[in-house]
Amino acid sequence: MILDIGCGKRKAEPQAVGIDVSADSVADHVWNLELHDVPDTAVWLYAREHGFTVVSKDADFSEISMELGFPPKLLWLRIRNWTTDQIEDLIRSKYPLIVELERTNERGILVLFRISTG
Repeated sequence: MILDIGCGKRKAEPQAVGIDVSADSVADHVWNLELHDVPDTAVWLYAREHGFTVVSKDADFSEISMELGFPPKLLWLRIRNWTTDQIEDLIRSKYPLIVELERTNERGILVLFRISTG
C-alpha cells in the first residue's frame, strides 16, 4: 500500500514506515517515497508500476481511477480528521475486504468508512 498525505505517519517521524496492516503486507507513505510534491496522477502511476494499492482520503484518486483504470486499486477512506492509529484500526478491521479487492479483477475501489454513533 502507498499512503497518501493525511493517511498515516510521515517521514518526519523516523520510526514510522507507514501502517502495519498484516505480516504479509507492505505499506509506505508518499513522504518516504518522495512523492509528496508530485501530482496525484504521478502517485497513481508509481503505484501501478510498483504493485501498490493507493490509500487516500482524497476524492481525486477516485476520479483518476475512473480515467486511467486499475491497477492500482484504491482504498478510499471516507473519514474526517483521524489519527494514524484510528486509520490503522479501520484498515485492520476491513482486512478481509481488502484482500478480496486485491484478488478480484472486477473492482478497483473499496470505500472504507465508519458510521458515527455520536
